[in-house]
Amino acid sequence: MERRPGVPRLLREINDRAALELLLASGPLTRGQIGELTGLSKVTASQTLARLEERGLVEVVGEHAGNRGPNAALYGVVPSCAYVAGLDVGPDSVTAAVADIKGDVVAEVTASPHGHDDPVSIVHNAVVKACRSGRVALSKLRGVVIGTPGVVDPRTGDVRFSFDLPHWHEGIHEALARDLRRVVTIENDVNLVAIAERAQGAAQQVDDFVLVWVGRGIGLAVVLDGRLHRGRSGSAGEIGYLPVPGVPLAEDVKATPGRLPSLAGGLQSLVSSEAVTELAETYGFTGKTAAECVTEAVAAGPRGERLLDEIASRLALGVASVCVVLDPGLVLLAGEVGRAGGADLTSRVEEAVARICPIRPEVVTSEVAGKPVLRGAVLAALERAREEIFTSTT
Repeated sequence: MERRPGVPRLLREINDRAALELLLASGPLTRGQIGELTGLSKVTASQTLARLEERGLVEVVGEHAGNRGPNAALYGVVPSCAYVAGLDVGPDSVTAAVADIKGDVVAEVTASPHGHDDPVSIVHNAVVKACRSGRVALSKLRGVVIGTPGVVDPRTGDVRFSFDLPHWHEGIHEALARDLRRVVTIENDVNLVAIAERAQGAAQQVDDFVLVWVGRGIGLAVVLDGRLHRGRSGSAGEIGYLPVPGVPLAEDVKATPGRLPSLAGGLQSLVSSEAVTELAETYGFTGKTAAECVTEAVAAGPRGERLLDEIASRLALGVASVCVVLDPGLVLLAGEVGRAGGADLTSRVEEAVARICPIRPEVVTSEVAGKPVLRGAVLAALERAREEIFTSTT
């Protein structure tokens, strides 16, 4: 029988990858534990660890006391063998975080983009500042993921349209990669929140779900069979443009004085933070932000129920439209309005959707607190960096 060249190398790569994935997921393990959990023999497990140790990917981090004989060495992934950077880029701030290959954030910085029109310099400065803060050499970064509002073209990787970021145009993706000299990915910010929720939030172990982000605008992320659905042009999830009864189309209100184009027309004109704040004022709630208004309504008990009912009814128009097409297993409410409303809002959305369509979805509040876009960017960068390491272990 003719032997296939490269088979031993392929087996080594598979074994190395299995050991690395196990150590990243389960923490420090002995050689025996790695062999038992991966199905490798003691000799193969030892050879695998020796190769990974030689490449600087794993190291001995302690000892495991046994019942008999000497203590067994505990092996763990070397955190500093690689780093990634995640960024949350918005109209008013840019936040960059650097994390080691285990996912621990070693530095986070925030800067104002005002006064700087060039996206390349804005991102470059944020990444360099974060690396310096974490004492990480720029050359150690294995990937950079940037979260931005707007439509990202999956074919070119560029921001195709973003009202909030007018200077992010075609060619920025290539320019960023050339400037940073490494792989750069630009991703829609709401999609990154969905990544964070599936990894560490309310959508863990859920393969089919949608995430509705209600903040300055309204956005949607769709996850089907465990994968983000971006659409042919990257416009999947632009639910703010959804036509709704009694509301003008976006094209009919673009020139309305005093209204931002992204906040006028379609569903967005009903449930953006600006719209919620205006609605809350009619019910006697005068918080400075939509989140404050919704929080006040929840705390007000019966006096706030009418406002919550109205917000839920408006949201239900979009959620029902998505449910009758996709029938997702779960709907997450995220963003400042969704998180402020909590269970008081999600239960109302469930009921409102059930009244207008034959589906009663499970609606819950997102769980990733703090900066979910940034967390999603770091997680996405980690996935890419680990895949690169896993496929190049030999």
